Amino acid sequence: MVMVGDAPLSQIEFAALVGVSQQAISALQNEGALPKNTSGAQLLHAYCARLREVAAGRQSAGVGSLDLVQERAALAFAQREGIEIKNAVMRGEYASVSLLSQVLATASQSIVDRLDSIPATLKKRCPDMSADARDAIMEIMAAMRADWIRSTEHLVVASIADDDDALYTNDDPIVDDAA
Repeated sequence: MVMVGDAPLSQIEFAALVGVSQQAISALQNEGALPKNTSGAQLLHAYCARLREVAAGRQSAGVGSLDLVQERAALAFAQREGIEIKNAVMRGEYASVSLLSQVLATASQSIVDRLDSIPATLKKRCPDMSADARDAIMEIMAAMRADWIRSTEHLVVASIADDDDALYTNDDPIVDDAA
């Protein structure tokens, strides 16, 4: 029987005292869960305190094992995020990126179709309009379309950059603050 006192205990002696292997004590000391080079009484006190924390679910059982406290916190965070998104959707402050992309694509296609029909519409509604006037209008429309494409491209590039930044910072959903 090993006596616990102020004298230091070897890993083998302490392992025999608490009923585990020397390797288990070595691993606990290497991870910082148990102090090294200390008295048997201090070692036993630290071991019992660790057992209480593990039993209460406030500390993980060992190196590489799941930390129940962190897992619970991560689950609670994910649940809270899900509820916040559902509430934002119900208030009309949030829409999925795929829905917004679909709506913008449909609207853009509608605008493009209307712009493409302008030359034929001008010929039908304004048959007396000179070809030079029609060409001038079409040049202005082409310039506007090019500006629109450039600004859209700028928004896409900025969005991709923001998305890349969000991967490393915050994953909060896009919420319309104006509502």
